[in-house]
Amino acid sequence: MSSTHHFAAHLVWTGASNGPVRDYESYSREFEVEIDGKPALKGSAAPPFRGLSHLHNPEDLLVAALSSCHCLSYLALCARARIVVEAYEDDATGTMAFDRVAKVMRFTEVVLRPKVRLAAGADVDKARALHENAPHECFIANSVNFPVRNEPTITVGG
Repeated sequence: MSSTHHFAAHLVWTGASNGPVRDYESYSREFEVEIDGKPALKGSAAPPFRGLSHLHNPEDLLVAALSSCHCLSYLALCARARIVVEAYEDDATGTMAFDRVAKVMRFTEVVLRPKVRLAAGADVDKARALHENAPHECFIANSVNFPVRNEPTITVGG
């Protein structure tokens, strides 16, 4: 496998159809992201930043990227360890705050709360330990400069 991978996205500010940017209060924050061979993603700023609540926003997408990357990394580790995972879901949250020193708004942490159901007879202790290893496998978690905490719940069968 190559040690370098490239990803591309094309963004268009679709809000321009509602008029140009003249002042901070009134311009549309809508955009569309196109990635070759995939459905377009419509987005906007988050509601606190004058965006539309019914569209995806960059902050939600960052939390979703961390959650999904952890999921995929964890499932890969379980597969390699022969731990049978029957179900996985996560209720991830991210916190942003104003950094008074740097004078910027930024993420201060993301908390992942995966709920994992293993097949009967699975090694719960090993499965829990793999949650601790998953961040090292997650390309997105390795790319951010804030803590990504992990609070898993593991059940067997059911």
